[in-house]
Amino acid sequence: MTTIAVLGRGRVGGGLASAFVRAGYEVTTAGREPGAAASAVRAADVVVNATPGAGSLERLTALRAELDGKVLIDVSNATTDGPDGLPADLLHPGSSLAEQLQEALPGTRVVKTLNTMLFPVMTAPASLAQAPVAFLSGDDAQAKKTVAGLLADLGWRREWITDLGGVRTARATEAAVLFVPHVIRSGGFRPFAVSIVS
Repeated sequence: MTTIAVLGRGRVGGGLASAFVRAGYEVTTAGREPGAAASAVRAADVVVNATPGAGSLERLTALRAELDGKVLIDVSNATTDGPDGLPADLLHPGSSLAEQLQEALPGTRVVKTLNTMLFPVMTAPASLAQAPVAFLSGDDAQAKKTVAGLLADLGWRREWITDLGGVRTARATEAAVLFVPHVIRSGGFRPFAVSIVS
């Protein structure tokens, strides 16, 4: 059985951890307690980065040895926030958090996904009136296949999952976070996702 470690116990991490447990996976979680993240990562096959994006690079780089050989699912967006606490600017313009993580963790297989939607959609994609899209960005094809399988167990249909290519494509999906504050101010805090209609 695949063992999953979810780093971060906020709304995103907590929601994903609960959903993976319901799907039958063995899940451990880690917050900010000293040593908790290292222990969780060491015992896991797949690690989910659901920590706040602004501090993700530093936190995960400290786990380089534990993350070696693992699949790392990065769902975070690294931004600076505006006065209202909503994303205002990208922290890695011209790059992405996923690219920075892959460069810092060469032995880890980073896959970016689920970062173009409000967090409730991550674990309940069928709740939207129209089909959402979960994009995959990563350099390792087998890692992306593993992640696609995990997404399917969260309710994502295969036709809702789009592989964009290498990890460099994550800079496009991470930039989509700049839509979020405007959508929330316009329509309120309700579930939505970026989707491609053709």
